[in-house]
Amino acid sequence: MGEYIFNLETTKIELHFSKSEYDALPEEQKSKLRKTFLFSGKGKCWVSRAKEPNLYWARKVANELGFTEEEREGERITFAEQLERKAERAENRAERYDGYAENAENRAEALQKPLNSMRGDISFFTQPILAGHSGSQAFARYREQMYKKYEKGFEEYRKSNYFKSRASTARDTANMHKLKDKGFLDRRIRECEKEIRQREKNLISYEKMLLRIENGEEPKRYSGELITAEEVTKWTNREYELLEVALDKEGYYRNCLDELGGVAFSNDNIEIGYLVILNRWGAVEVTGKGTKNITYKILEGGAAGMGGTAAYAEITEIKRAEAKKAEAHPFSVGETFTATRYDYPDPNSFKSVKTQVIYEIIKTSDTTIQLKEQETDKKPITRKPRKTYHGDWCFSINDRHGNTFYKASQDIKKAEVL
Repeated sequence: MGEYIFNLETTKIELHFSKSEYDALPEEQKSKLRKTFLFSGKGKCWVSRAKEPNLYWARKVANELGFTEEEREGERITFAEQLERKAERAENRAERYDGYAENAENRAEALQKPLNSMRGDISFFTQPILAGHSGSQAFARYREQMYKKYEKGFEEYRKSNYFKSRASTARDTANMHKLKDKGFLDRRIRECEKEIRQREKNLISYEKMLLRIENGEEPKRYSGELITAEEVTKWTNREYELLEVALDKEGYYRNCLDELGGVAFSNDNIEIGYLVILNRWGAVEVTGKGTKNITYKILEGGAAGMGGTAAYAEITEIKRAEAKKAEAHPFSVGETFTATRYDYPDPNSFKSVKTQVIYEIIKTSDTTIQLKEQETDKKPITRKPRKTYHGDWCFSINDRHGNTFYKASQDIKKAEVL
């Protein structure tokens, strides 16, 4: 069929072909096409459901349909412009849903109006129906129709409420409330930073591959097919393009965060024991801190006593600045723990052999313990004990059932003595 179009403005793939060509496709290919693309009545083409950089399956389906080459159309727009267009579309969507909701409500009122007008007329609702009497039978049918319309009115009211809910969601998108949430912005910035690091890593590996090819080497895929310098150059150009997109997005989120005053709290001014305010949970106690996140215990509401992790950007204020020394875990050198190990001697069978393995603590710190498997030369493993919801301490050898070990905290022991 020729070339597929990569629209730089929408960052989606477009497939242009006629109705007769679509009808001639096998049912299997039609199914793949419908799963990966949506038909656009406005553009008169099939548009990929996903957008860049998640276009692997869209390109794969396009290739299977005979679209082997890529043609680029339009110009890339900035991330800020993308969000503006998204907000505009969301506002238009909200207005449409408001109209749908109003129409459904009007239909509901019209359907229920006849029966509502009879309220207060006791005889209308209690009138007995006489068998064989034509007038009485006609009245019964008339009243039954009014009841059915009344029930349909409730269905229209439900539709109205549904469209109102959709309008509210669309309006939230249009107002971009999330861009006023420091926690949200901080998470998006971290995602961008991660993507930028990965793309820079990819560029380095592509440059090394090009150098190998220039030196006469012939790198191959897993399938054994040769990788050409032309392909690697194409990958490199694409990676630079996506890196620029990620940098633009990161810069936009950083500007939004700066407009809100930046991140006021960090590892330097938050200590264990502080009471801080999080939008989601209200007052929480800081139970641990790292370079980017805190761990906390919820103090209010139905989730009181439970804990979680939050970024420093999510803290809105310090309610009480009283530092507290972190409680040390109760595990000590010399303690042993018996864990269960499952070995599979036959790689072609799911049958396992269960073995009891004894681990001994050989070293501890304030936050970690080091364990070694007895009577072996295996390297020691390091684990970080954590406090449970009930106040006990625990650590896990691995994810197997039965390989998590618990011990009461020193605070609980002191309380029992008292």
